[in-house]
Amino acid sequence: MLKITHLSKRYGSLQALDSLSFDVGAHELVGFVGANGAGKSTTIRALLGQLRLNSGTVAVFGQDAWRRAIDIHARLAYVPGDTMLWPNLTGGQCIDRLGGFHGTMNRARRDELVERFELDPTRRFRTYSKGNRQKVALVAALACDVELLVLDEPTSGLDPLMEAVFQAVVTERSAAGTSVLL
Repeated sequence: MLKITHLSKRYGSLQALDSLSFDVGAHELVGFVGANGAGKSTTIRALLGQLRLNSGTVAVFGQDAWRRAIDIHARLAYVPGDTMLWPNLTGGQCIDRLGGFHGTMNRARRDELVERFELDPTRRFRTYSKGNRQKVALVAALACDVELLVLDEPTSGLDPLMEAVFQAVVTERSAAGTSVLL
């Protein structure tokens, strides 16, 4: 699903990544951990095709992440650590718009996740707390039928009860065959 080989990235004199290599196989759930500033988000931006590398390769679904980003994005869902979406739309509208980017949203799963995450989808996005903004992004990603979930600090802002819901849902998706980079 994902193969990162000798990934290096510099920002001026700052070495953000230095020959990082790892992979995520089909149906695997992989935790990618490190201290703040260790390069986790930089790595994720590279695999999403959002930045050029100084050296190394990133292949997602066997395709070059930089050259084939559009094709790759059709097969994955991504959740950032802090979500800012359309402030005047409701949470439900944001979920549907995000899910529409993939064209693969499972409506029944969407509705179930809204309930499990105890999210009021009728409120405007701008009125949500950080945790509820995160729930919107999580529901949108987890409701999509994709091959790979890329979750960058996905529980940021969630309370412990919702973290437990998140862990259960991710475990279910992994058991159902979705690969997860967490």
